Amino acid sequence: MMWEYLQPVTIRFGEGAAGELKQAAKDLGCSRGLLVSDPFFMKSGLAEKIVEASEGVLTGIYSQVSPNPEVAEVDACAKQIRESEIDFLVALGGGSALDCAKAAGSICFTEDSIRKYHGTGEPMPEKHLPLIAIPTTAGTGSEVTCVAVLSDKELGKKGPIVSNGFYPSIALIDPELTYTLPPYMTASTGIDVLCHALEGFWSKGHQPICDAFALHACRLVFQYLRIACKEPENKEARRKMAEASVIAGLAFTLPKTTSSHACSFPLTNLLHIPHGEACGLTLDYFARINADAQEGRVHGFAKELGFRDMYDMADAIHQLKADIGLRTDLKEFHLTDEQVAELVRISRHPNLYNNPVDITDEMLDEMYQSMRQ
Repeated sequence: MMWEYLQPVTIRFGEGAAGELKQAAKDLGCSRGLLVSDPFFMKSGLAEKIVEASEGVLTGIYSQVSPNPEVAEVDACAKQIRESEIDFLVALGGGSALDCAKAAGSICFTEDSIRKYHGTGEPMPEKHLPLIAIPTTAGTGSEVTCVAVLSDKELGKKGPIVSNGFYPSIALIDPELTYTLPPYMTASTGIDVLCHALEGFWSKGHQPICDAFALHACRLVFQYLRIACKEPENKEARRKMAEASVIAGLAFTLPKTTSSHACSFPLTNLLHIPHGEACGLTLDYFARINADAQEGRVHGFAKELGFRDMYDMADAIHQLKADIGLRTDLKEFHLTDEQVAELVRISRHPNLYNNPVDITDEMLDEMYQSMRQ
């Protein structure tokens, strides 16, 4: 097989890493930055602390970022960048803030709306602002990926944009910022880590370096996610989940995600299930479908983690979700046949075709029907 590995992000990991912001900006030769965050960190005071610690390097804040960042928010952020003559960005938060900053940092050099590039196939402009990513969750891996997932309420769609210009220049990964993450968010973002790693492994675009990352990340999730949810103050569990998150980001950014992420988009759009939980909802189902794929390598992956086979690992994924308080079915929504049909239709997202087994509408219907009963 032919493969290529690329990872241009400088990763600085450890407790207190967020305090390296000023030096990171200096390393990039930048002096006029905009902090992109969400309203929560404005209210908590963390955004202000980051600005103060920058000692004048950060000159403004854009904080109107939704949990599922909107195209209108990206456009507004890009407008503020242009008007304030910003020369670099800092993204503070989960995947939402990071994805908003990635997209805004590219279109700010144009007068375009990000809608021009969202699900249209139009290539993103190559020019982009340097971005320093400071994640506050152990989940998305967005700090090391070239992907931004955006929503468009007006057009009723959600999906990723991929551009090499979206890679952050520097990722400052500080486990201390995850210490106060509530149990549900710890669980939801943590199961997303497992999805990133496992989907990256069985992706049609899999390759040896990313395979090794996937194995390491999955092992950490099974060992530490329950602890992080049940013992939020456990610093080792928080640190290991932060490690798992960034390693899983490295595992999937080149191979790309597959079926569970494809199905997460309608589950979020139609049923408003948060992204991580929506991805994890179908992971054990697809683990069973993909178990015998790729000439035994999927079963081999599970065995490396100490399971009998991938079917055994699928059972463990289901139990993990139950143990940390995540949904394992869709019974509460009382779905109609029409709603199930709509879930099936929208699940035919491009990521679905990256799955090692061809997924038919009948398979999707069977899955959703089983979840609603």
